[in-house]
Amino acid sequence: MLEHIVLESGNNPEYSIIWLHGLGADGQDFVPLAEEMQLPVAVRHFFPHAPRRPVTINGGFVMRAWYDIESDRIDARQDEAGIRSSQAEVEAFIAKEIERGIPSDHIFLAGFSQGGAIALHTAMRLHMPIAGVLALSTYLPLAHKADNDATSASRATPIFMAHGRSDPIVPYALGLSSRDRLASLGYEVEWHEYPMQHSVTEQEIRDIEIWLSGRLTK
Repeated sequence: MLEHIVLESGNNPEYSIIWLHGLGADGQDFVPLAEEMQLPVAVRHFFPHAPRRPVTINGGFVMRAWYDIESDRIDARQDEAGIRSSQAEVEAFIAKEIERGIPSDHIFLAGFSQGGAIALHTAMRLHMPIAGVLALSTYLPLAHKADNDATSASRATPIFMAHGRSDPIVPYALGLSSRDRLASLGYEVEWHEYPMQHSVTEQEIRDIEIWLSGRLTK
């Protein structure tokens, strides 16, 4: 399994959230957010560090990335091999939690930007529903393969999507079209948008907290 940080919000957690950071960040990125949230039950948070790899759009500079990005149009010339490799890494965390006794419908995937893309991509290809997906400032990768790849079981997984209306990295329009694509495939998507760029706001954190709390039962 990838190197990762683990944070437990209480004793004997019955739910798990796997947080996937954005390009060039690391697992530490979302630890403060998880620590700040007030949730009704104990949760085990995982914060994996993406592998280090050269990123074409950044001049081949080696950084933590879930997959390569070749163009400033991020949905063009997509790194399918890298995306599917990261999918396998995330599935390993899910399998480990299930082996530990956490049922799949008590496991959430969450991610920002590139991490959110992997969260959506992975959840759609699982052969069991999970508790939910938090997809923040992101898009649906390999959308042209979604019809064939999306499993019937995964359509029961609820999705929270949030996006900034002024996002210069993952365009707002791409976020909207990803939402619509997911809805057309039968997914329940709750959409939130904010007057922000490529970031996370305090209001967004509160909305995430409310959405998660509604799906965490004692």
